[in-house]
Amino acid sequence: MARTKSSDAWMREHNKDPYVLKSRQDGYRTRASYKLLELDKKDRIFRPGQTVIDLGAAPGGWSQVAIERVGMNGTVIASDILPMDHIGGVTFLQGDFTEESVLQELLRLLDGQPVDLVISDMAPNMSGVAAVDLPKAMHLVELALDLAAQVLRPGGGFVSKVFQGEGFQDVMAIMKADFERVVTRKPDASRGRSREQYQVCTGFRGH
Repeated sequence: MARTKSSDAWMREHNKDPYVLKSRQDGYRTRASYKLLELDKKDRIFRPGQTVIDLGAAPGGWSQVAIERVGMNGTVIASDILPMDHIGGVTFLQGDFTEESVLQELLRLLDGQPVDLVISDMAPNMSGVAAVDLPKAMHLVELALDLAAQVLRPGGGFVSKVFQGEGFQDVMAIMKADFERVVTRKPDASRGRSREQYQVCTGFRGH
C-alpha cells in the first residue's frame, strides 16, 4: 500500500521527536516510557517489591519502566491482545483480559499475591471520529477499573490513560468512589495536540 503525504509527514515528525530519539538512546521501546517515568516522579507510584499489572502493555515501554522500578523482588505481569517481545523479569500474557479464560490465567499467575498497582496505557484503534473513538476509549478505562477493583489490595493504586469527552465524568465518579486520591496529569511526553491525559489514583478503598 502506498504511503500518503500525511503518513510521510507523521513519520518525519516522529523521527525528529525528542522523546523518540531519547527512547532509542535509553533503550526504551517507546516514547510512552517517559510519560510513566514523569508520573512516577510526581506521584511516587512505584516502590521496590511491588506486584504490578500492566494492561495494554505491547510493545513494552511501560513494562520496562515498571520492572526497573519494582526491582528483582517485585512482580510485573503484562497483558495485551497483541504479541510482545520478552522483557527480563516481566511475565507476559497474550489475550483479552476481559475474557474469562484469560482472567483466570492472570489470577493463576498472581498465585494469590496481592496487587499493589494496575497501570493501563490502553487506547482503541482511532478512526479520527471523536464520537466513535471517545466512547471506545472510555470503555477500555472502565474495563481496566473493573479489573483493578477485583485484584488490588486495599491502599493500592491505579494509573490509566483517559480522554476528555463523552463518558469522562462517569469514569471520574467511579475513580473517586474507589480511591482516596485521584489526580489528573498531562505529562510533558504527551503530544500537545493529543486529548489524552492520565489519571493517577491511590488509596484503593477495597470492597
